[in-house]
Amino acid sequence: MTVTFGANTELSRCFAPSIRGSDEKLGPLQRFSHRFQPLSVAADKLGVARSSTRNSRRLFSVAKNNSGDSLTYKDAGVDIDAGSELVRRIAKMAPGIGGFGGLFPLGDSYLVAGTDGVGTKLKLAFETGIHETIGIDLVAMSVNDIVTSGAKPLFFLDYFATSRLDVDLAEKVIKGIVDGCRQSDCALLGGETAEMPDFYADGEYDLSGFAVGIVKQDSVINGKDIVAGDVLIGLPSSGVHSNGFSLVRRVLARSGLSLKDKLPGEDVTLGEALMAPTVIYVKQVLELISKGGIKGIAHITGGGFTDNIPRVFPKGLGAVIHWNSWEVPTLFKWIQEAGKIEDAEMRRTFNMGIGMVLVVSQETSYRILEGRGGDYKAYRIGEVISGEGVSYQ
Repeated sequence: MTVTFGANTELSRCFAPSIRGSDEKLGPLQRFSHRFQPLSVAADKLGVARSSTRNSRRLFSVAKNNSGDSLTYKDAGVDIDAGSELVRRIAKMAPGIGGFGGLFPLGDSYLVAGTDGVGTKLKLAFETGIHETIGIDLVAMSVNDIVTSGAKPLFFLDYFATSRLDVDLAEKVIKGIVDGCRQSDCALLGGETAEMPDFYADGEYDLSGFAVGIVKQDSVINGKDIVAGDVLIGLPSSGVHSNGFSLVRRVLARSGLSLKDKLPGEDVTLGEALMAPTVIYVKQVLELISKGGIKGIAHITGGGFTDNIPRVFPKGLGAVIHWNSWEVPTLFKWIQEAGKIEDAEMRRTFNMGIGMVLVVSQETSYRILEGRGGDYKAYRIGEVISGEGVSYQ
């Protein structure tokens, strides 16, 4: 697909670029999908073990609910398996998909590209009137994907579509995008504002984002050196981030609470807790990469731990997660209890308080964990094992 900026029936936006040019010749483009697991990791082979209900850190645990009222992501309208099937079909036409970002050779480097939206978190933005941070979410979802390859984000493009342009509202959204680009140290290079009468409800809009970064070819993080015994380091999330909101909204409706009600056990409203912007991990992760020893990185979005962590492993390797190694935030406990959601469904839908997972050697894990408590927090959440899939203890 070729992207151009020019006159048409929509509103085009281009910003003054701040880019580092290159006259190197480009090679063939690789198609990718960051939403779903590699095709070699089938959902029915993951062998997920349920967590122990003896874990004192868990507020609520549903081992198996036979009453038929346990909510799932599919019940809420999102079928991860159908998405995986689409990726399988696309792979026949464009081999090489499955990573968090697409790599494009450029001299002795790779351009790494990613694209995403913020899903039905937008519905909550419309209901709460919180539009200033949704742009941070938009940037985060793409730049967090491309940094998993070790790439430093260069620039970002956005697409804002609405039925009738509300300039004040759009400005709030764009300010969030600018903030997200500042946090990830990349340029907001351009975008598209599409005014499409009768296509969206009044006051509603949709967003898409596109990020491009760069990494030296000999510095790409691709997981090929991961071995059994390596350590999984988790970086904390700020909340639900920007996936799973179709299920969240179904849970909210079932609970009888409103977005203005307090999150049980906390001094914030449900709206405030759910709208917390996605953490942008770029600077933290690049700093850790610069010190060496990072073998693989998984961005925990749709698919949760169960689908995303195996994506960075060589064939024949899996992971064990120690469920008591970090405090699962109250928000996720409330979601599980109010929705009567099984443990396995929670782990395949939400980040559960860990938004990024680093795969490192034992030695590197000591260094990272000794440095926590200053500018960042980190937890040893598990290990790499022989086998496939993710199990939980």
